Amino acid sequence: MSQDSLPNSPASSRIPADASLAQCLQILEARHPESKIELGLTRVAAVYAKLGVQFACPVLMVAGTNGKGSTCAMLESILRQGGYRTGLYIKPHFLEFTERCRINAQQVDDETMRQAFLAVEAARGEVFLSYFEFTTLAILWILARAELDAVILEVGLGGRLDAVNVVDADVSIVTSIDIDHTAYLGDTRELIGFEKAGIFRAARTAICSDPQPPQSLIEHAQAIGADLWLFGRDFNYNGDKLQWNYAGRSLRRNSLAYPGLRGANQLFNACAALAALEALRTRLPLGAQDVRNGLAMVELAGRFQVLPGRPVVVLDVAHNPHAAATLAHSMDQMGFFRFTHAVFGAMADKDIAGIFKQMQGRVDYWHLTPLDYARAAGTQDLLAHLRQTGCAAPELSAAALPEQLPDSAVIRHENAVSAWRTACERAGENDRIVVFGSFLTVGAVMAARRSPPA
Repeated sequence: MSQDSLPNSPASSRIPADASLAQCLQILEARHPESKIELGLTRVAAVYAKLGVQFACPVLMVAGTNGKGSTCAMLESILRQGGYRTGLYIKPHFLEFTERCRINAQQVDDETMRQAFLAVEAARGEVFLSYFEFTTLAILWILARAELDAVILEVGLGGRLDAVNVVDADVSIVTSIDIDHTAYLGDTRELIGFEKAGIFRAARTAICSDPQPPQSLIEHAQAIGADLWLFGRDFNYNGDKLQWNYAGRSLRRNSLAYPGLRGANQLFNACAALAALEALRTRLPLGAQDVRNGLAMVELAGRFQVLPGRPVVVLDVAHNPHAAATLAHSMDQMGFFRFTHAVFGAMADKDIAGIFKQMQGRVDYWHLTPLDYARAAGTQDLLAHLRQTGCAAPELSAAALPEQLPDSAVIRHENAVSAWRTACERAGENDRIVVFGSFLTVGAVMAARRSPPA
């Protein structure tokens, strides 16, 4: 997309020097809604060069359909256990924008982020930047000035044309590859695999932890001369119920604790992290206990996050069929619950019917919610997709629920907080509540839990 075709004038809505972080974000959102996506590196690369961002430490970049955040969190946790100063760019956020940038496992403060926004605003001149491009550059500016030992960057959408890819990473990781964001990345694993492989660099380590990598990814790595590490060929794992072992090209890690993050695919993500650290072992040496502790202590909100108390509550940002299948498998491992309530909201461009199909037979009460976002699906559309999967549960009015619920039901709500509170009111202590779908769904529930009704 040319600069002339962008929706706003580059010079409009300038950020004043005395703007607060909240005001900066409001200006960016008004200038370019986050729901409008323009892929490409031309504009962001021009401003990146003006900012003079340079990294003196190893940079690890992580792309993939699912598992990116978990892999980044494991890398951060292990390196922190090794005593290294780490910087992490992870997204999106749940409650506060500053969650996206962490230094030494702590999110940066508002003033640091505000100063970064002002630096990007000054550097961009008349160049238009999208919301994501602008905020990505701001966080890269922060990380480059923080005197770190390692920087970990999560790719947002795809890889080849994502703003994060303006950085030349020392090690690039692609986790799982599945169908998602088809309007931008293509509708086959081969097309999507090529886009993800765009983060690979010539003569540098390129890792793929998907056990069935698309041929397009392999061929691209070969074409540019990347040092490609594939799961099952260059690194692998084995284990039992108590511990597991990693085997890489020239390094083994034995008697490892299972990752602190729950979920059926976390060993693939852990292997990707350990392969990356193996490739960097001369620059970032780690002891066996550093790895064990890092894996055992890793935390990441919203990834099969099981909250304490009763009823059991699970928060998971599964928003495509592949992630929903993993969520369903993890739910199956949890044991028996009398009833399961699901609070669900999603973007309209997702394969919603495919998500519901993966969850068949695991939910008794569906609490469907719209989201305050332009691309979000309405509850009528969610219900239609649910019916496509053969769900015959009766629809009940959220405003007039009977005192005794039937054994299954579908309930449409006005918002995620209403859906969450109804699920809490109706779930017994031996039941389970699963909040999943968009980050906005999970984030709304996190906010509601932080500020319960008076």
